[in-house]
Amino acid sequence: AAVADRNIVSVLLEGLRRLEYRGYDSAGLALINEKGLHRLRSVGRVAELTAQADESQACGNTGIAHTRWATHGVPCERNAHPHISGGLAVVHNGIIENHEVLRARLKGDGYEFTSDTDTEVVAHLIASELKKNPDFFAATRAAIAQLQGAYALAVLRESEPDRVVVAREGSPLLLGLSTEGNYAASDASALLQVTRRIVYLDNGDCAELTRTGYRITRVDGTPVKRRETETHLSADAVELGQYRHYMQKEIFEQPVALSNTLEMLGAARSIQPGLFGANCEEVLKDIRQILIIACGTSYHAGLVARYWLESLARVPCTVEVASEYRYRDSVADPQTLVVTLSQSGETADTLAALQHAKSLGMHHTLCICNVPESSLVRENALRFITRAGPEIGVASTKAFTTQLAALYLLTLIIAKLRGNLSAETESAELQHLRHLPMAVSRVLELEPQIREWAEHFAMKQDALFLGRGRHYPIALEGALKLKEISYIHAEAYPAGELKHGPLALVDKDMPVIAVAPNDVLLEKLKSNLQEVRARGGELYVFADADSEIT
Repeated sequence: AAVADRNIVSVLLEGLRRLEYRGYDSAGLALINEKGLHRLRSVGRVAELTAQADESQACGNTGIAHTRWATHGVPCERNAHPHISGGLAVVHNGIIENHEVLRARLKGDGYEFTSDTDTEVVAHLIASELKKNPDFFAATRAAIAQLQGAYALAVLRESEPDRVVVAREGSPLLLGLSTEGNYAASDASALLQVTRRIVYLDNGDCAELTRTGYRITRVDGTPVKRRETETHLSADAVELGQYRHYMQKEIFEQPVALSNTLEMLGAARSIQPGLFGANCEEVLKDIRQILIIACGTSYHAGLVARYWLESLARVPCTVEVASEYRYRDSVADPQTLVVTLSQSGETADTLAALQHAKSLGMHHTLCICNVPESSLVRENALRFITRAGPEIGVASTKAFTTQLAALYLLTLIIAKLRGNLSAETESAELQHLRHLPMAVSRVLELEPQIREWAEHFAMKQDALFLGRGRHYPIALEGALKLKEISYIHAEAYPAGELKHGPLALVDKDMPVIAVAPNDVLLEKLKSNLQEVRARGGELYVFADADSEIT
């Protein structure tokens, strides 16, 4: 969203381009100029919307724009954002859970719906509230108070061309401030083109933007202040550069990301609890167990850490999927360290799960996150900021490896505080961590060989990933990546479970990927791989040089 002293069409379109990494099926924008409210929508890429804007010579000093990923209604122009009602235009990230009830009520009031989306309900609801109260900001807040679900909203009104109203609940939203106007976006990367001055909104915040200022209130109208920060992102960090795509770029940024994340170790001879917060040592001495809460890739990082925490630190550890944890009855222990993991720090399920854990009386909380200004960082007593830099690619890469580095550091600190880490072992572990960026660089040298493997995978429809011990979660992560990026169906299993069902699916058309480091479980894994060979399966093995797999 933008309200400025200039034509903001190029700003809106460039903002959308920088958010393309999130995936979308349609795009649109709404502008206010001297001719009134003007809307453009297209199915497909931002480039197509840009062509429309160029052809129509779109212009305006106030506007909103959005890329949609279909949740309610198929991808088509009538379902694309913005949605309009009575001179209002709305864009929305998130899901309105009570949209059916609201839709039925609004239809009864005479409002006509032209889309299948939950978002159109918001436009009509605000229009309805404006009939009761002509104050744009107040009417928007009154409508928002009736919504259930997650949303980041931006609304403009044709009759008030120098004003935009935004609101946040569950979905990320931040303001960008400059001398020539004010802006809002779901990610700081979209705002770097116009400003580095950022204000992060909290859940339940509403804001009114004009060309010369802004104000923030809660939904009930209570004024609040939020801290203004200067983002550390650089424009170069979010540009593609020499790489074919952002995921390749971020894969090759892993050594630098790890080096930056571990930079505080320097030439230190010991690992200090203060890396995770000033009173970390006091908290860690009081805990009896650890609960890790995360989603997706971060959940897999937590699963790896469970092996470390229990074997090295000797502390019981449970790992929960955030979206499931808050919906089940669990037994709370106030002497639990609740660890939340997130790349963005704005993952709604993880934030909600953290609040649930706190409500159960578990107040020892720590987050590992890549965004220092994020909601998750603000909600935790202890925190560790990974320094992976912006992650634009859809699938996480460097965030995963830096999370693992942080979790290993945490493991070593807890082991040390519990008397399970000798000075000699601590010194050796520090050396291993310092070597980690170089080790990852060596792995990346394998890209030409792995590209050859990709040629074989391109036409496959299914794949099976295997791992044992702490490499089973790595297999899970591999399967997730293949599904997420190539749309090839993939599953992961502990290799020892192969004979308990999955082996029935293995044949010459089912590639089997095995993670096979030279550890205590290698011989067991080799037996599992023989089972694959016996079924005619095609094996792809990631092994150490001395694993001796033939």
